[in-house]
Amino acid sequence: MFSRLDACSFVANVYDEGNTLSIVTDSHFHGTHVAGIATANHPGEHLLNGVAPGAQIISCKIGDSRLDSMETGTGLTRALIAALEHKCDLINMSYAEPSLLPDYGRFIDLVTEAVNKQRLVFVSCAGNNGPALTTVAAPGGTTSSIIGVGAYVSPAMAAGAHMVVEPPCEGLVATWSSRGPTSDGDLGVSISAPGTAVAPVPTWTLQRRMCASGTSMASPSACGAIALLLSALKAQGIQVSPYSVRRAIENSSESVGDLPEDKLSIGQGLIQVDKAYEYLKQFQECPSVFYQIKVNLSGKSSPTSRGIYLREATDCRQSTEWTIKVEPKFHEGASNLKDIVPFEECIELASTDEGVVRVPKYLLLTHNGRSFDVVVDPTNLSNGVHYFEVYGVNCKTPERGPVFRIPVTIIKPITVTHQPPVISFPQMSFIAGHLERRYVEVPRGATWVEASIRTSGFDTTRQFFIETLQLCPLQRPIKWVNLETFSSPSSKSFSFPVVGGQTMELAVAQLWFSGLGSHEPTIVDFEIAFHGIDVDKEELILDGSEAPVKIEAEALLASEKLVPTAVLNKIRVPYRPVDAKLKTLSTSRDRLPSGKQILALTLTYKFKLEDGAEVKPHIPLLNNRIYDNKFESQFYMISDANKRVYATGDVYPEATKLPKGEYILQLYLRHENVQLLEKLKQLVLFIERNLAEKEAIRLNFYSEPDGCVTGNGAFKSSVLIPGKKEAFYVSQPMKDKLPKNAPQGSVLLGDISHGKLSFVDKEGKNPKDNPVSYQISYVVPPNKTEEEKGKFSAPTSAKSVLERMEEEIRDRKIKFLGSLKQETEEERSEWKKLCGCLKSEYPKYTPLLAKILEGLLSRSDAEDKINHHEKVIDAANEVIDSIDTDELARFLPLKHDPDDEDAENLKKKMEMTRDQLAEALYQKGLAMVTIENLKAEKEEEEESGGRKDLFEENFKELMKWVDVKSSKFGKLSVLREKRLSRLGIALKVLEEMIQSENEPPKKELYEMKLKLLEELGWSHLVAYEKQWMLVRFPTSSPLF
Repeated sequence: MFSRLDACSFVANVYDEGNTLSIVTDSHFHGTHVAGIATANHPGEHLLNGVAPGAQIISCKIGDSRLDSMETGTGLTRALIAALEHKCDLINMSYAEPSLLPDYGRFIDLVTEAVNKQRLVFVSCAGNNGPALTTVAAPGGTTSSIIGVGAYVSPAMAAGAHMVVEPPCEGLVATWSSRGPTSDGDLGVSISAPGTAVAPVPTWTLQRRMCASGTSMASPSACGAIALLLSALKAQGIQVSPYSVRRAIENSSESVGDLPEDKLSIGQGLIQVDKAYEYLKQFQECPSVFYQIKVNLSGKSSPTSRGIYLREATDCRQSTEWTIKVEPKFHEGASNLKDIVPFEECIELASTDEGVVRVPKYLLLTHNGRSFDVVVDPTNLSNGVHYFEVYGVNCKTPERGPVFRIPVTIIKPITVTHQPPVISFPQMSFIAGHLERRYVEVPRGATWVEASIRTSGFDTTRQFFIETLQLCPLQRPIKWVNLETFSSPSSKSFSFPVVGGQTMELAVAQLWFSGLGSHEPTIVDFEIAFHGIDVDKEELILDGSEAPVKIEAEALLASEKLVPTAVLNKIRVPYRPVDAKLKTLSTSRDRLPSGKQILALTLTYKFKLEDGAEVKPHIPLLNNRIYDNKFESQFYMISDANKRVYATGDVYPEATKLPKGEYILQLYLRHENVQLLEKLKQLVLFIERNLAEKEAIRLNFYSEPDGCVTGNGAFKSSVLIPGKKEAFYVSQPMKDKLPKNAPQGSVLLGDISHGKLSFVDKEGKNPKDNPVSYQISYVVPPNKTEEEKGKFSAPTSAKSVLERMEEEIRDRKIKFLGSLKQETEEERSEWKKLCGCLKSEYPKYTPLLAKILEGLLSRSDAEDKINHHEKVIDAANEVIDSIDTDELARFLPLKHDPDDEDAENLKKKMEMTRDQLAEALYQKGLAMVTIENLKAEKEEEEESGGRKDLFEENFKELMKWVDVKSSKFGKLSVLREKRLSRLGIALKVLEEMIQSENEPPKKELYEMKLKLLEELGWSHLVAYEKQWMLVRFPTSSPLF
């Protein structure tokens, strides 16, 4: 460990032939706790042992400490590679995330390859997103090659681990455990295991063990049990296959629950180690085959699913025919002659209910696979959820049980017939752990629900988990969740958005530990009222023109008040990479088992903040997908010019407060396919920031198409009557209201809502406060061109065309002078010659002299430093002498009419002249101090006495024009105090400059601070600041 004070253990790894040192520490107690459940070994206290105390483990950290232990694609891939390198037999992974597509993604592909080729058994948690159906998470609950584990609570566990007053009389599924099926019909949960454990935790928690719950705890419990199986099989010399192991634990599990649909929660049952071992011994000679299932609606080639899932009302109004293809898959290395050619199985097909799911009687299955048809007739089923299975049994070994199963889940929703559309579920009775599900076909035209729950008939406090869920194509489940606590009988109201025409599941559960010890059931009355305003444009895009956008609104269910409100409160600025580096990663930890080396693409973006802001990167192609993504990394770092990292992120970017300044964002993408990475070299990234409240733009609504111009016909509200549409216009934002730093192509984002809650009198000014809101975006149009700006300017100057042409030529020459390089002696000579020519052509012209001073300051490699700084002083003097300071002083305090363009132009010119004067005085002062420091001989010190007077004179002149303690000119104030031997005051001025900086720190200022502290002899502060210098100004950027 690092020290006894922190008690934090670490592991050091060396990569890249000694060039990379990796120090790995905990980011959470989770990993130790999970490992302890599976493999803890206490020789003196056997009751504290894990499930498989003799197992050997390797620990692979996938949770990144920079992301609060969130897993990353890089961590996942490297962990899998490490497990295969170390010849692991099985993996437990107690991580899970929501997924857009099941059984899809880069990591899923790698795991499936490892299972099929390396015979790896992969176990993972199903997720903690229950109790609604179709809440299993990736990868455990959505991947065919992974054994997904749900969480079970036994009476003994409730008494021992949770210390409840009175444990439940029988075991049950944890309320929060995710349920199947997957969106493509697979079961989702393979098996279940204990979901709570008291297990070891790291020393830094200052305790030995801790109680924790979750499918994260159930997964290592199952994994430990499988480890016992594998150990016994190896001792018997029986070859291990993940296919046969999975079939054994599923077919020998202890079923839980009385209803077929309980399998959607518990899987095939609770794992039974002894029975699974006997199963594997008995059928060790049977071929190790994975039966891949592909299901299609007859006549359609896509989509292809892994089960049959009928959820919508239209699915249940008639019979449907499905084509099921079964393809046997052998492990890599299987012999064509010994394994594949002889494979032939006569499968007896059956259904758990022939009245609903009809199947052929037999299937002759060979290596090439075979298809058969299934007819599903849900028309006579009652409302609710129904679960069936089509399964195949080998006719020669029927005692093996099913060799494959095809889940059939049918949800038959209630149709709302009342007008207005209200549905009630009265007198539902709950005890601890009880769950009620109701399925409702959301009426078309409904966009939100107003619901109420009323409880009665109980004594002690009750907690209820309420969840609704709808499925839409190529979307994550649309969920609404709420945890309500009732200390006494009462009622509560709430609202949530819905999608019309789609089945909604309502799951109400009394938490399994709530109300234990009380024998009084809770009576619940639940009422749902559907409301809706149907609009022809949900997500609204304003194109940046002056034309308003028309919206048509209609209430299909009942009368609704139409009260539109829209606010733009975010801005996204697009950026393309300024650099793209593609390289092959060299270390073994980035080499796949196939021998392919992973490649990395690092994209570099640059952006600038004029003011401090809270920003968030947004990558539309990649964000919010970790497992269901074909790229294995999307890690980013935001750093300043000092290489100091301000923010890191991955799949779920978070907003970070940044001071004003220039920043670099590096995005790190990985894949083995160079063609895929090549396509992303110009990947567009957005920097999103919230607008300040005063910058937010509230849009106006009109009943006339010209209302946004004339100001007439403002639209405030209306009452929508069913069957009658109404329309209104949304105005584009006024161009003068756009936030500053909104370049062309930026997108302003916000929300628009159309309705209000019936039980709330006040109209919400923020669309998010209303029952349902939609995204609205505005594309920032091009700025006015210089020519367009000139069209509306005041009458042109009295100068002739020839005079204006000469001024234009002069300014172009000065601009060209500023573009010249001075890297070689020849280039400097040419630059000097051109300066002489221009000075003779435009004598005493301040902008030219300021540009010459700027060119001299750009030379940092002058060999004769004293001579160089004397030239800087001479150039600064030329700038100062070219300015009539008396005229400048008379003009600047005057106030001018902002509508007088000539006066405004003159004001800008004078302000620029003042800035040039201040810069010349400032640079002259710096040069004077530098010369003094460079001259060390006594006779030169005497000569510098005159310079001190000149320095003071120069400094006092600068004080007339600017704040000499500001961040721009404060350095000269510090040097002045040092020259006067007032080191304390110099340190105070410098510290004020550092503290007032609302931008990334400047290394020069901190170096000055260190020198002052050294001169003061404050060694303890010198040591402290030197350590912080490494943090503020890293020598290199951190690795990804």
